Amino acid sequence: MKDRPLYAISIVAEMLNIHPQTLRQYERCELIKPSRTIGNVRLYSEEDIEKLKFIITLTRDMGVNLAGVEVILKMRQQMEEMRQQMEQMLDFIRKNIPNKQKKDEQILEINPSNTVIKVKIERE
Repeated sequence: MKDRPLYAISIVAEMLNIHPQTLRQYERCELIKPSRTIGNVRLYSEEDIEKLKFIITLTRDMGVNLAGVEVILKMRQQMEEMRQQMEQMLDFIRKNIPNKQKKDEQILEINPSNTVIKVKIERE
């Protein structure tokens, strides 16, 4: 993370064509949380800048107020968390379903007549 560029408030304000006070307001509303130096200077990461672009699109282009932006950002975060949980579940399924199918095939090899066999299933 040390190699990633960080930008001062004046640079970010110029990049995004907004007033530095707007950035401070976004921070007061807890929409963005830039890192700080030992001297308390705000430093914005590329991720912060992408988030700010999204906030600006919502406010300028779509007319969303800051309270609405806060709700949207929270929902966006929740959606990302759910996406990650779904990925974890899919990974689990991908890892375990082939094993189950293989075990089922082995049972059929042992019992080709397909009669009922009681099998103790062990959880991994």
